[in-house]
Amino acid sequence: MERLQNWIRGNVSDCPRSLFIFSEMDQMPHGLIDSIMPFLGYREEIDGVYYGKAIFLFLNSAGGDKITEIALDYWRRLKRREDIPVKNLQSLLSEEIFRNRNSGFFHSQLIQKNLIDYFIPFLPLEYKHVRECVREELRVQGRSEDEDLIAEIASAMTDYPSEERHYSSKGCKTVASRVTLST
Repeated sequence: MERLQNWIRGNVSDCPRSLFIFSEMDQMPHGLIDSIMPFLGYREEIDGVYYGKAIFLFLNSAGGDKITEIALDYWRRLKRREDIPVKNLQSLLSEEIFRNRNSGFFHSQLIQKNLIDYFIPFLPLEYKHVRECVREELRVQGRSEDEDLIAEIASAMTDYPSEERHYSSKGCKTVASRVTLST
């Protein structure tokens, strides 16, 4: 914990507008993230270092199933995913990661003391989004757009729920390898 605090302190001392990204919070040991609470708190100097300009991002997959359920419900009711109230998803995420034993935020003081400004939900990617990922990967690999190939790869990756196959359970993570293998 002290090592993490020293690392943050050193970076913010060098660059007040530091950006810290904590990925895979669901794999972080419980309580570790609370060790940075002083840096997120009262926006005053700590040992001569001001942390108010630093940005902390916490990436977490906890709550993803609930978000997908809500998105799927909207889709089944023929509503656009853009119409899902973000405020509802933010409070759902806050509760879910706080109560989830597999979250690095399980019973975290950062949440209890309202030190996290925003919970930003990542909605599941639909077929049309995966198509755009495939299209972009073809461009990156210097290949021409092949609509049949784009549709084939996007269809293969759109696998959830099993009956409707509307979302990609892996997002676009495997697009690059699928495009490469398609040559």
